[in-house]
Amino acid sequence: MELHQVRYFLALANTLNFTRAAEQCNVTQPALTKGVQKLEQELGGQLIYRERQLTQLTELGKEVLPMLARTLACVEGARHKALEFQRKSVAPLKIGLAPSISVSLLLGPITEIAKSLPGLRVELREDATEKLVDLLLGGEIDAALVGDVQDMPARIDEWPLFEERYVALLAFSHQFANRPTVTVSDLRETTILERVGCGVARRLQRACFPRETPPMGHASEHDLHLQHMAAAGFGIMLSPEHMPHLPSLKVLPIEGDPMWRQVRLLAVQGRRYSPALDAFVKISRLRDWLVEAIPVRHSQYPRRREMASAAS
Repeated sequence: MELHQVRYFLALANTLNFTRAAEQCNVTQPALTKGVQKLEQELGGQLIYRERQLTQLTELGKEVLPMLARTLACVEGARHKALEFQRKSVAPLKIGLAPSISVSLLLGPITEIAKSLPGLRVELREDATEKLVDLLLGGEIDAALVGDVQDMPARIDEWPLFEERYVALLAFSHQFANRPTVTVSDLRETTILERVGCGVARRLQRACFPRETPPMGHASEHDLHLQHMAAAGFGIMLSPEHMPHLPSLKVLPIEGDPMWRQVRLLAVQGRRYSPALDAFVKISRLRDWLVEAIPVRHSQYPRRREMASAAS
């Protein structure tokens, strides 16, 4: 079955006149008649019958008409999308975010890309790092921002963007709110709100409670839920320092900065980049994330990179 045959049949079904249908398709009447006859042969039945001056659809013609109309519409829609993509009038970019990676990190790069690609269309997907890797390999997303990674497949390119520590978010009425920092001992005496899927509990145990279980309390898959619970006094939320927070929460560093993570950019190795993905990877790798991405600053606790420079 060829598309021009479908187009001829749809024009004939609309006009019920061979001459007008041929004019509509900009072909001769014999060419249109031949195309419809070939379509009938492939479908195994007559689609049109003629009685003197009367042209009508057969029962088979009526049955396949909506399906053939949808088929042609889908093909023409795909051609239109492809043309837009080639002209960069539509530039799709699908980005995956691991839990607790805030979309606020992307706003700067996206703004820069949109200046040169006005048709930029960003789609965001949040999932566990392992799932994001599967989505990358399957072509369902173009890039991903994740935290620390283990056992990364060889087909994945990864670029470290920046390191950040975890801070404590708590209500202004919390018993620790008037302190300059929260200590590890303080964490033993309070309830810690758990962000499901982001590994905070494992990170906390490794850094602060190597011989005991951290005092984890309420849990949620959404940071905003936990922030509201912390603001209501249900406990302390441990959050990456780049994460935007409610104004009803106080932000305190954890003494000694025991909890850190590295934020990485992932993409599939060897895969051809779209214009939007190419711009996103380049801008992300060149960006000074330590200056632009992290809103929380506590000068008495230097960043890990600064501490390393001082030690050398």
